[in-house]
Amino acid sequence: MVRKNQASAAPTRRRGLVVGNYCHDVIIRDDVVVAETLGGASSFISAVLDGLEIPADYVSKVGPDFLYAVNHPPITSSTSPTTLFQAHFSSEPRREDRVLKRVSSCDPISPSDLPNARFDFGMAVGVAGEIIPQTLEKMLDVCDVVFVDLQALIRVFDPDDGNVKLVGLKESGFFHLLPRIGFLKASSDEAPFLDVEEARKWCCVVVTNGKEGCRLYWKDGEVDVAPFLADQVDPTGAGDSFLGGFVAGLVHGLAVPDAALLGNLFGSLTVGHIGLPKFNSRLLQRVKDEVQRRKVQCIGLRERCNDEFKFTKSLGHEQFLASLGASILTFPCPIQEYRWDLPSSPDELEQGIDPQYTSRQKYLLDSVFEEQINSVGTKP
Repeated sequence: MVRKNQASAAPTRRRGLVVGNYCHDVIIRDDVVVAETLGGASSFISAVLDGLEIPADYVSKVGPDFLYAVNHPPITSSTSPTTLFQAHFSSEPRREDRVLKRVSSCDPISPSDLPNARFDFGMAVGVAGEIIPQTLEKMLDVCDVVFVDLQALIRVFDPDDGNVKLVGLKESGFFHLLPRIGFLKASSDEAPFLDVEEARKWCCVVVTNGKEGCRLYWKDGEVDVAPFLADQVDPTGAGDSFLGGFVAGLVHGLAVPDAALLGNLFGSLTVGHIGLPKFNSRLLQRVKDEVQRRKVQCIGLRERCNDEFKFTKSLGHEQFLASLGASILTFPCPIQEYRWDLPSSPDELEQGIDPQYTSRQKYLLDSVFEEQINSVGTKP
């Protein structure tokens, strides 16, 4: 199933490599701007990995107009602006929950932008077409296992209005790399653009489904992983936090279903925050303790053998679910309230708000756990 990639030794070895640009997100409802915030999958993933003390190198590009303070500084391009998305919502009933537009885009990430090192794991988490096939191929060469968010591969953008469309993986230019990918994550809205039955022959496919949790598909089977209850304030970035938690679980040696529980946990925590989550430090310590206990419990069960991952649920999975759920109840994250009296210009943002792990508040949307990304084109 998941095989380590064979490549020549690099000068140094590091833990993780996360590749994907930071963005500036603008949320618009009924033609009125109601929120602006730091976006991009890398920002949400770093909140999880940093919180669980998992070191990683981050490769992101921004323009000179980038205003946010981040823990992992990006590469600044002198020739292009920071990637900017507009998410258009309407109070009028219509087929699409939102129309997503890429207004501007920063330079793509090239293979030469990646560090000269080998990595235990890599995460390809582009949101605006910044990851090109050559870059993903380089990641597969230098990382033992690579986790890929499907949106990084199948999003395309209308050249006239920037509307986001989805194309089938076979038409994306990345399909030939599928046999080398370790884990491929897709939302339930993106899954129709992926032939799950074909993909599961080569890698583990993780399909997230909001309040229903997620489903794991691999060559020999499939399994559902339960969600956690959540008080939803803002669903933005929940899928990215899920992927961060999922990878963190596997890095700590958990079986795949147990790691998916950790992903569901961080997805549920993220929807209770406006913008980037700032997790309770005591909660993070409790989660780390529960992960360690679960890891010790599973040592005798041989959850991993010959560098292969264990995909089936083992004894104690339901107890791990209960223990993580109890952690949330013991150290609840405060639910943030929406405010209307917010700064609306970059100057106000610079002068009045520390942008690290904050945002100009975002509108309370109706979807659960993950924003629905609808294709403007025709589904396959």
